[in-house]
Amino acid sequence: MNSPSPADNPASEATEVDLSYCVVNNDGRDYLMDCLEAIDRFHPAALSREVLVLDNHSSDGSAEAVRERFPEAVVIALEAKQGKAANDSLLLERARGRYCLLLNEDSELRAGAAEELVAALESDPEAGAAGAQLFDGDGNPYACAWKFPGVEAAFIGALFLHSRLTVQSQGETTRRVDWAQSSALMVRREAAEQIGRLDPQFFVYYDECDFCKRLADAGWGTLYVPSAEAVHHNQLSTDLSSGLPRIVEFHRNRDLYMRKHHGRGAALAVRVLTAWAYGLRTLASLFMRNAPTSVYWAHTRQALFPYQGESLADRASAANP
Repeated sequence: MNSPSPADNPASEATEVDLSYCVVNNDGRDYLMDCLEAIDRFHPAALSREVLVLDNHSSDGSAEAVRERFPEAVVIALEAKQGKAANDSLLLERARGRYCLLLNEDSELRAGAAEELVAALESDPEAGAAGAQLFDGDGNPYACAWKFPGVEAAFIGALFLHSRLTVQSQGETTRRVDWAQSSALMVRREAAEQIGRLDPQFFVYYDECDFCKRLADAGWGTLYVPSAEAVHHNQLSTDLSSGLPRIVEFHRNRDLYMRKHHGRGAALAVRVLTAWAYGLRTLASLFMRNAPTSVYWAHTRQALFPYQGESLADRASAANP
């Protein structure tokens, strides 16, 4: 695992706190400032806290900006880039909170979010994680909790019934779900330690899905908490010059998840079913104005052959010193 820079703020040796905010940053200084300001603005006064910021070898002065504007935050500045699962695991290892709120640098908590997530975990001692309802940068809610991937889910996707039958982030009350997105995911530290935190094999994508699956296998549940809200600004680029490695990474990690939890036969079936669904989208897009045909085709190709092409992990490895 990466070693932090010697200039990092030393971790406190103080006793346990109620809540650790665990933020991963990848060259997103402006978003990061907004994320940390939202933490300060909306943190529940009744809970003790710490703020940990892991800077993933950014080149935009993010770490320096945090030290200047948020001197109480603990900054962990990496000397080489590593994956999201490894970064979240490092933060969970350093955290002192009973509860740890995993955040991306481009996630902004809304009022009451942290309090609602803590309350949900307090009321369900068998829950190991709780996810917020996410909104895009325009304020629109989007799907952020689902059933676990598998052949059945892929078949549902091939029938274009995914949003109806596999999305679980629905309703106005807290409910058990299979897995939730980690852009704003609160984790019970005890549960994370029991299963060995996140699997660093997942560079990005399906890392939180695998995490929630292993929580479930160990007897811990995951909650969707609609009363906890957060804005997540990130969107998959349709510019293939920057977006293709993301598409490669997405399908590669889906295949890794399937092989890990269901075996090679099931993984192959999911490849074929997913490629079929994207292939139909590609054909349909030929008759639609301004449709992202090249993106659909890239998904079709990578779904069937996930280990072809350059992934985000490959690009990071080539760029690291």
